[in-house]
Amino acid sequence: MSEAARAVERLLAIMARLRDPTDGCPWDREQTFESVAPYTIEEAYEVADAIARADPKRLVDELGDLLFQVVFHARIAEESLLFRFADVVRSIVDKLERRHPHVFRGTAHGDTTAQSRAWETAKAAERAAAGESGVLANVPLALPALIRAGKLGRRAARVGFDWPDITGVRDKLAEELAELDAAIAARESPARCREELGDLLFTVANLARHLEIDAEAALRAANRKFERRFRRMEALAVARGRELEDLPPGEWDALWEDSKREERI
Repeated sequence: MSEAARAVERLLAIMARLRDPTDGCPWDREQTFESVAPYTIEEAYEVADAIARADPKRLVDELGDLLFQVVFHARIAEESLLFRFADVVRSIVDKLERRHPHVFRGTAHGDTTAQSRAWETAKAAERAAAGESGVLANVPLALPALIRAGKLGRRAARVGFDWPDITGVRDKLAEELAELDAAIAARESPARCREELGDLLFTVANLARHLEIDAEAALRAANRKFERRFRRMEALAVARGRELEDLPPGEWDALWEDSKREERI
């Protein structure tokens, strides 16, 4: 048995012990698919955070936490005679071989673009075989809204429902912004403004798609930049003996510009 196989066997044994009806952990025994799901999502984000911070030591730890979530779900399923961990592994192995015929079956797919089209065709065939009809079938509701918007746009685009070029998306963005401005100016209800803001954000996600930019990654980067600059602004204020809460707007702006200028030096 390989080192990896031994490590997985040990993890599965630990999970079984934690869920043991007699000697297991009371908290672990009480968990269900539904109660564990939020932790699974959280661990996936922590993996992404470790990658964004370029921290390989932390990435090892977070990947382990995410793997534990898979094992946890599989153990709950096994106890209910639904499926086992081996079935989970077999499912992904079969899927990877099926979706990579250019690797495992000697089928030529040409460049990356052709391979991506073949991948999507294979996924569509799988959805059809599972009885999931419709172009937008099986786009997970639990995805972050920005990611889901991009996926919905890509699905629709594959059957021709899309702007012909980026100019069309940019024009739509201006249109949606104007509609939001009009709703604000008319003092429309919060629900109406939320709808217009949603339309604007959906268009932004599709603008990112046309630019071939990961909208979620772009927003995460913008968040990190804002956090970095705001923290520097706080430090500058403290160094100058000023209380942030007492700063007038002009001084806030000056500190913000100072923090930006330091990044460029």
